[in-house]
Amino acid sequence: MTTIIAVSVIASFLITAAIGPFLIRYLRKMNFGQKILSYVPEHAGKQNTPTMGGFMFIISITLVTIVVNLVLGGLSVQSFTVLVLSLCYGVIGFIDDRTKIRKAENEGLTSGQKFALQLVLALVFLTVVHMGGYLMPSLYIPFVGVSLDIPWLIYVVIAAFIMVGCNNAVNLTDGLDGLAAGVTLPVAVYFIVIGAVSGNLPVVVFASALAGGLAGFLIFNFNPAKVFMGDTGSLFLGGAVAGLAFACDQPLILALVGLIYVIETLSDIIQVTYYKMTKKPVLDENGNPVRDAKGNIKMEGKRVFRKAPLHHHFQLCGWSEKKIVLVFAGITALMCILSYFGVAPRYL
Repeated sequence: MTTIIAVSVIASFLITAAIGPFLIRYLRKMNFGQKILSYVPEHAGKQNTPTMGGFMFIISITLVTIVVNLVLGGLSVQSFTVLVLSLCYGVIGFIDDRTKIRKAENEGLTSGQKFALQLVLALVFLTVVHMGGYLMPSLYIPFVGVSLDIPWLIYVVIAAFIMVGCNNAVNLTDGLDGLAAGVTLPVAVYFIVIGAVSGNLPVVVFASALAGGLAGFLIFNFNPAKVFMGDTGSLFLGGAVAGLAFACDQPLILALVGLIYVIETLSDIIQVTYYKMTKKPVLDENGNPVRDAKGNIKMEGKRVFRKAPLHHHFQLCGWSEKKIVLVFAGITALMCILSYFGVAPRYL
């Protein structure tokens, strides 16, 4: 098992590191640059940094997963479905990135379009894995050590919510140089360990390839980033993390190993909700409503954070991008260690 992990990690790392320079040059040549929102002026200097760099780890993870599994005797249903799920989510991200580039702005697919595509993929994945006998309608509760059996239809609703939520949460976390990759790397290591102690070889191979690919990508993505992963990469990662959790029959553990994903998402929801609840007309010095160029009354609300998601709040508090990434990744590593002790009795 140790040899398989080492080969998968090293091979994925080397392939990603080798692909990186060529992919970055190609993205620059094609003018596939990131457009920065006016809402985030502190990132103005990153305008036109090449995006869709996630392809470098997507290629390495795909190659290593397929080749190693074939060498070990064939591509299992678990390996195939988790890989295809991740790739399909990556395709959604690619469509989103291409739309942004074509429009020359940082707005691609609508939230409704993304949600519909993500939901369909989640339902297909859950159905295929269930029909293959690898997924039962039960939820294992970490630390408690019990599994709750629930009706399949209810399970599907809960599982689809978890998968789509995880996918969007990872995507939302990709807001600073190296943040999404840095936070997801310890999550990948967690699933390597769980796959090893449970004897789940397909999980070990995919998670090892994921860890190696992310480590290689950080060479180019850590601050100051030479390339961004784009939605192509972040949605692939969201699919990979969710797929691994269900392949290990541990969907609820995502709330712990993915604590940063959860906090980032909640900070955004809290900010938007509170802003809308407290929104009222902007008044001039005479107490009259201020109107914009179109004659509409300007509205303004209160904010809980200086800016959301949470990484922007800390940035405006004076934290450097490197500090935020290292702290968030460190928190994730600690949560992964804690999570291991919450599920280890199941296998030991």
